[in-house]
Amino acid sequence: MLASAAIADDAPKAPTFDPHRLSEEVKTLSSDAFEGRGPATEGEAKTVAYVVEQMKAAGLQPGGAIENGKRTWTQPVPLGRFEISGTPSFALNANGKAQALTQGKEIAVRASMDGSRSVDIEGAPLVFVGYGVKAPERNWDDFKGVDLKGKIAVVLVNDPDFETGKGDFGGKAMTYYGRWTYKYEEAARQGALGVLVVHETAPASYGWNTVKNSNTNTMFDIVRDKPSEVHTRLEGWIQRDLAVSMFKRAGLDFDALKKQAQTRAFKPVALKGETLSAKFDVDAKVITSRNIVGLVEGSKRPDETVIYSAHWDHLGIGEPDAKGDRIYNGAVDNATGTAALIEMGRAFAHGPKPERSVVFLNVTAEEKGLLGSEYYATHPLYPAGKTVGVINMDALDPNGQARNFTTSGSAKLELLDQLVAVAKTYGLSYENDPHPEAGSFFRSDHFSFAKQGVPAFSYESGNDLVVGGKAAGEAAGKVYNKEHYHQPSDEWKASWTFAGLAHDLPMLYTLGAQLANSDRWPNWGKDSEFRAIRDKTADQRK
Repeated sequence: MLASAAIADDAPKAPTFDPHRLSEEVKTLSSDAFEGRGPATEGEAKTVAYVVEQMKAAGLQPGGAIENGKRTWTQPVPLGRFEISGTPSFALNANGKAQALTQGKEIAVRASMDGSRSVDIEGAPLVFVGYGVKAPERNWDDFKGVDLKGKIAVVLVNDPDFETGKGDFGGKAMTYYGRWTYKYEEAARQGALGVLVVHETAPASYGWNTVKNSNTNTMFDIVRDKPSEVHTRLEGWIQRDLAVSMFKRAGLDFDALKKQAQTRAFKPVALKGETLSAKFDVDAKVITSRNIVGLVEGSKRPDETVIYSAHWDHLGIGEPDAKGDRIYNGAVDNATGTAALIEMGRAFAHGPKPERSVVFLNVTAEEKGLLGSEYYATHPLYPAGKTVGVINMDALDPNGQARNFTTSGSAKLELLDQLVAVAKTYGLSYENDPHPEAGSFFRSDHFSFAKQGVPAFSYESGNDLVVGGKAAGEAAGKVYNKEHYHQPSDEWKASWTFAGLAHDLPMLYTLGAQLANSDRWPNWGKDSEFRAIRDKTADQRK
């Protein structure tokens, strides 16, 4: 905080942000005309055209890939696109009796991304492997050398110490081992034919509707040379009730085995007499999506950059809800962040010219696994070693003002210390991620940059509302997660005031302006796993 206090006066006075303009941009981006902003759809074409138009009108310059010696407005992002063709067939076979499973009801299986064009699994044995974690540094191995070739691994979501709140995995705070993405990757490394994650609302941090909508939709991945090294042939989720009945038919107690899995002594358990069959075709192709990039070039050190980021995509058109609505509009997630990005660009374009360049990065395919940011972070348009920091904005609160704010996860980095100091001048207090068990640090685009060592955080609106306090803030958050998150009902509302965003965005502007008008390089905390990666590029910042 001492470093940030020392440069607190370096930044220009923050401009005001127009809540009406924010509302209109969110309204447009989340309208049915944009078809849920799915990558590689007409919705993407409309979104890219609209955001570029708004960035131009805001006064930004193109900051994307160079073509014919000039910057364009976008960065092409090659992605694998995978979709199940027709109606998939799934069945559990228990001691000779088949139980048909309905996609989206008892089971939610993703289109295969291991290179398979068709999946025909007949009677694959099921093996419970606890939390599916192999963490040598924690002396933890749920697999214990089990042979998973030709078998389906059944795993629990989150970390082994989620329920007890204490242990080797950070207590309630989720580690990357708790993320379902890790569990798929590790099962592939262990040679499994497939993985089924048991869904439970509390450890997953969202309900079955979110699982269904996110996994039965079109899948995307970065283009890989050897996709089977990180993907099993079958990847999906099952309802907890189904898992309990599966275990019971195999003569096992689900809850008892779950407790065992919370200890190092756990050993994999075969579900005797239980097998899974699956049959479906996969329509796979390589497509090109786009990151959108605006720029305010620095006056003194244009090769050094500060990045504001947000993702423009949502789930597109998918399974209908109870009202028959098939368009997943994504108003909060993440038309709010995209609108904030456009308006942040307007503020910098019309303000004093910064010494360092400021980049406004609107990435694709966040909902498909942070793919747009992953591509940018590994194929940066501006060198990662000379990127000062990343301020990400994802799913912001379009309602009233709060007294506090938080971030996705509570990683230790000097960039966050500086934000906390700035926030005090705006009457805002920082609160550590109130729900670290949700693993939010690994679920937003800043994580892609962190993996490359670039200091980054994802800003989240506060929960201590000026009107209603924390009780109202927490209640609103629960309603959103249960009734709107990744559902067609995430739509613009005329009642949204955007007063909170209008209050908070000047604070984020001030932080970015401080960074852009100083010669400082904030780093990760000394005990952060990302600091060593950052330090490898230290010679670029001399």
